[in-house]
Parts: sequence; structure tokens; C-alpha cells
Amino acid sequence: MLQANGITLHVQRLDPAVAAADPAPPPAGAAGGLPTAVLIHGMASDTMASWYFTLAEPLAGAGFPVVLYDLRGHGRSERPARGYALDDFVDDLAALLDELAVTGPVLLLGNSFGGTIAFGYAARHPERVVGIVAVESAPPVQEWMVRVRERLARVAARLPQEGAVAEIGARRGRIAGRRAAETSQMLTTTSLAEELPASRLPSVDRLSALTCPVLCLYGGRSAVVELAPTTRSLLPRARTVVFPEEKHTVLIDQPDRVRRHVFHWLAAECGLPVPDGRHDEGADPVGQGLGVDHSTTR
Repeated sequence: MLQANGITLHVQRLDPAVAAADPAPPPAGAAGGLPTAVLIHGMASDTMASWYFTLAEPLAGAGFPVVLYDLRGHGRSERPARGYALDDFVDDLAALLDELAVTGPVLLLGNSFGGTIAFGYAARHPERVVGIVAVESAPPVQEWMVRVRERLARVAARLPQEGAVAEIGARRGRIAGRRAAETSQMLTTTSLAEELPASRLPSVDRLSALTCPVLCLYGGRSAVVELAPTTRSLLPRARTVVFPEEKHTVLIDQPDRVRRHVFHWLAAECGLPVPDGRHDEGADPVGQGLGVDHSTTR
């Protein structure tokens, strides 16, 4: 539990795996070192667990220092009544890195709205960010924020209804039911649903000036994929991959496929010395890097 930006955040650090023959690798950001990978989860029903059980250990195993945290109001982090604009979440991330003494470059990975926070941080600190992986996400543009407002409004209207949480638990399992109950409490005790959609957004010029590589992963059965053309037109180095049969939960449902795409992109587009995902055991037989999974790739 760590104090950052005036609130208490639940944080997890994973040290990179160190080979016995190399007991003293260079620190992250030093010549030959790897950037710190910061994993940012999504809004409302998500927590750091979505990254912890999918990509955190593989990244640490590949040599990255890894940082995960629960966003304000989520998981075990503090839940203030107010302070849920995009700027607040970006301020939290900046303060968290300061508190952890992460002074070198960072690789930001965001799931759903976590990707939007990553883009918001990069717009403020472009010199710090060596790459962005956005899973089922979009930069903070008005078109995306309208969708966020509509989604939060639907959830806020549905969950308090009698039997709604129990029905979710019966249909999707105990953990989903518990998450739904926590989301309902958060939306009724905080200003998240009002503040977040009304957030001040970075200028389009500032976003389009980002030059770091960007990897966007989408589920083909999710409405978020409709924003892929907007992202590609805005960001000069964006690569997009679509998993045709997947929904918004692609990170949870297909962690191995996501990992292979991310690792190949880190090697091919970011020039980082990590294992190329095409050669992992169990890789897809077509073996075409970003073309695996028969996805739409641009």
C-alpha cells in the first residue's frame, strides 16, 4: 500500500527474472537494460488481477521490471468520493512512478480504459514512454469518451436493480458476481460516472505528436474495434491486430495469444531484446508474427 497523489494505492512489483550466469544485469533504462513495464487495468469491474494472471509474469520472466496497481476506487486502493477525471488517473500514475523511484523509460500496457490512461500519460510525458500496448482501448478522444459515458450510464442503471447482481453471479460465476457488487457500490458512492465522461482531454495535436510504437489489440466481436481507424489515423506508429472471434475480454480469454503478439511487437517494433512470440512453444502454426491468429493487421 503506497501513498501517491494524496491517496493510498495498492501496488505490486515483480522483479525481472535474473539468469544465474548474469547476477547483476544493467538497471532498467540503462544501456542494454529494459524499460519498466507498467500494467494498467480497466474501469469499473476490473482490477490489477487481469494483468497479474495474464502478462505480468511473462514480462518479468523476459527481464522487465513490472509494476501493477489498482486504480483509485478499485480493488484494494482507496476509494475517495470524488476525483475521477482522466487527469486524476494520470496524476496517480505519475505520482506512483515517482514514489517507486522509476526514473527511466516506461512501457505502458493498458486494458480497456487503462489504455486511455496510458495515452493520457504519454501525451504529458512523451519522452518517458518507449511504447504503448492498448488492449480493447482507444486514445482519449471525444468519440471514445462518449462511449465511456454511455457504458457507465447503462451499468449504473442496471446494477442497483433488484436481483441484477445475483443474476450476474448465477450466469457468469462467483467472481463476476462479486465484481458486479463492488462496481455497483463504487458507482453509487463516488462521482466516477459523472466526472470521467466530462474529463478534460489532451489536444489532438498532442496525441498525434506521439512517436513511440503503439500496439492495439481488439476483439472482432467487440464494439471497440470500430475505433481502430480513428486510432490509426491519429497515431503515426500504431499497429492494430483484430482477433475475429473474441469479445471485449480478449486479454482474459486469450492471454497466450495476446502475449505472443506483444512479445513479437516488442522485438520487431520497439527493438527490445525479448523472445519473439512466434517461436514460443504452442505458437500458432502459421507463424507470421503479427499475422498469426488470422487477424486483421495494419
